[in-house]
Amino acid sequence: MRRRATDGYALERQIGHLLRRAHQRATGIFIAELGGSHGVTPTQYAALVKLRDVGEQSQNELGRLIATDPATTQGVIARLIRRRLVERSRDPGDSRRAKLRLTQRGHDLVERLIPLGVRVTAQTLSPLTERERRLFLRLLARLAGTRLDTPGGEQC
Repeated sequence: MRRRATDGYALERQIGHLLRRAHQRATGIFIAELGGSHGVTPTQYAALVKLRDVGEQSQNELGRLIATDPATTQGVIARLIRRRLVERSRDPGDSRRAKLRLTQRGHDLVERLIPLGVRVTAQTLSPLTERERRLFLRLLARLAGTRLDTPGGEQC
């Protein structure tokens, strides 16, 4: 019997499948920790934390920093503005551009959320040893094309 190129293929060994399963695990842990009690999605959390880290940004730049497409960024920001966590103002250097920044309420919330975010990461990585965690995060950052050692997560 001839061997086919697809013999031995197992979905459970494919990177896309494994990343999706790991993402489901991380999202489930995130929602349990921050979703219900604080009503924040992972993308909203990323936007809040990034605005805290880098300060006032245009919506386009914020979207690039948190790796979301323009339509998703627009929806996330609209919801954060409605909750009075983020505010929009005109860029004094270019009246066509708007800048986003955390409100005091947004800043206070993100300061309360960050320790929970740290706990989410620890729970997500709990099946791994400390050495495996460091290696896994370095390799995952390389696959994602980012660096772990920069506040803005600049591209490699």
